[in-house]
Amino acid sequence: MQSASPFSSLPTIVKNLLIINGLFFFAAFVFQDRNWANLNQILGLYYPESNYFKPFQLVSYAFMHASINHLVYNMFSLWMFGTILEHFWGPKRFLTFYMITTLGAAVTYLTINYFEVQAIQSAIETFNTSPGYDEFLKLMKTDPDLLATDQISSFVYQWSQDITNPKFLDFAKEISGVLIQRKLNIPMVGASGAVFGLLLANGMLFPNREVFLFFIPIPIKIKYMVVFLGVMELWEGLGNNPGDQVAHFAHLGGMLFGFIAIKYWNKTDRVNFF
Repeated sequence: MQSASPFSSLPTIVKNLLIINGLFFFAAFVFQDRNWANLNQILGLYYPESNYFKPFQLVSYAFMHASINHLVYNMFSLWMFGTILEHFWGPKRFLTFYMITTLGAAVTYLTINYFEVQAIQSAIETFNTSPGYDEFLKLMKTDPDLLATDQISSFVYQWSQDITNPKFLDFAKEISGVLIQRKLNIPMVGASGAVFGLLLANGMLFPNREVFLFFIPIPIKIKYMVVFLGVMELWEGLGNNPGDQVAHFAHLGGMLFGFIAIKYWNKTDRVNFF
């Protein structure tokens, strides 16, 4: 008599999501290795003003991942927090919730991007109206990652030593011309928004369930973990630190839309919900 595979004991939707995400990651690797296509570029989520934007990206982005570590972390979290939810809700409601949080993360990400794009455009207009060293610094603060690069930081220092030199101003105008394109043409990928929605749902449905965080060697109730991670995501998102490529507000969007969905279901379906 053969024993059942641990993978076969996974609930249907979680199992299929794990398989699909793994296949997409493998396909992206093969396509890029053979120079066929960049699937992250095709399926990642872009701001609607980008030439790369397509409506299907509102969902497809959640099946693409930037690295193997990114994939493993999200799939481990999907297994950890999704399995118990699918057993509790059943496949139909679980898949509905997963898609709500996926779309919610995308909508939140694009909303925040709208304000960021508006801020960049306003700073560019100000710089073009009155170009100069101080105005350029204000403009570059809208893109801390670019400002932190060796080339730009070196340029800013050299210009500060010779502010009236016109060649620096000409180069600054060239840089200002690419800022919007940088913002518009960097895609978001990953299932993290949906995963944070699953985490939030666990915290609401099973608040006293104990889990381990990687950096805390003692069990912690999941309700406290949800609050801690939510606050950290908000802090990091508002910080906008150079080198931080994480879409923190997408994570918060997944939590927000998950919260709304659960509250709505709780209000309209008390017999079959908690």
